Amino acid sequence: MSKIPVGILGATGMVGQNYISLLTDHPWFEVKYLAASPRSAGKTYKEAIEGRWHIRRGYDAALDKLIVEDANDVSKALAAKKRGNLNFVFSALEMEKDIILKLEESYAAAGIPVISNASAHRWTPDVPMLIAELNPEHSDIIPLQQKRRGWEKGFIVVKPNCSIQSYMTPVYSLLKAGYEVKRLIVTTMQAVSGAGFPGVPSLDVIDNIVPFIGGEEEKSEKEPLKILGTIEDGLIKNAAGPLISAHCNRVPVIDGHTVTASMEFGENKPSIEQIKEIWRNFRALPQELELPFAPKQPIIVREEANRPQPGKDRDADKGMAVSVGRIRPCPVFDVRFVGLSHNTIRGAAGGGILNAELIKAKGFFGH
Repeated sequence: MSKIPVGILGATGMVGQNYISLLTDHPWFEVKYLAASPRSAGKTYKEAIEGRWHIRRGYDAALDKLIVEDANDVSKALAAKKRGNLNFVFSALEMEKDIILKLEESYAAAGIPVISNASAHRWTPDVPMLIAELNPEHSDIIPLQQKRRGWEKGFIVVKPNCSIQSYMTPVYSLLKAGYEVKRLIVTTMQAVSGAGFPGVPSLDVIDNIVPFIGGEEEKSEKEPLKILGTIEDGLIKNAAGPLISAHCNRVPVIDGHTVTASMEFGENKPSIEQIKEIWRNFRALPQELELPFAPKQPIIVREEANRPQPGKDRDADKGMAVSVGRIRPCPVFDVRFVGLSHNTIRGAAGGGILNAELIKAKGFFGH
């Protein structure tokens, strides 16, 4: 079976580099088109990233000779599509939000589906914001999105903020098992790679914790409600709960977002052992479909007293699993735990690739 040709918008940035590295030898997708800012346009990829490759993994050397196009010029992507070198794009754009919003819509209007890592369309009510194990049914809004906007083949799908994976998958699995999570207090300890490059100045974060990340607490509190929402009248209606209070901090860790979470349940309260059993047994559509980037076990329960830890657990199952530990009673709410997910893999490019695999499996590409 021939691979689907894909493109990367924002190919020279950290998220774009992660996409390129993770897509090396992917069984379904092959990178055939690269686009970035005007200053990189016209250069080979090797020239564009010279001295700027920030990922510890390598990438397909064949891309070194590929010419980087201007991401603002949709006609270049359309020409590549007509040549058979592009089916859809991963958006890792790093621009002003309003510019990204309009640009992603321009690609979709041109018949090029967009699987986005950017935040511009997360609150667009007909754009699904997917965590593949949690709300795959939200992809069913794609035909309604296309009809509303007059797009024949293009569409937009986004992924959520990188920090919420570390607690939303465990919380969702409990909701699915029939337990109401009424309130949730989370404190995130987020790696510096989440700020991109050059990111947080070293003198600000070494031997320090920065207790503020612009916009992060609002995202952490509100995005889960869209993910848990329902499709009504062609739009995604947010869920009413749980009520989330988030404290977001930048810590001197390279990769891996850690969260401490306390949960309050409704009248039906699970025991600690029931929670562990639910988490160990949780599987969803990506596992049923055996999607290439899907972790075999989405939630890994650690029994050690001092785990999970970023340096030891962030790469679990291709960096796509959520590790949880220190599951114990909470004297204020009911149960507390520590969660960990890899922010640049599960929370960024890897999560975007898994979304694309889900979209392909559901038949939305190539129509």
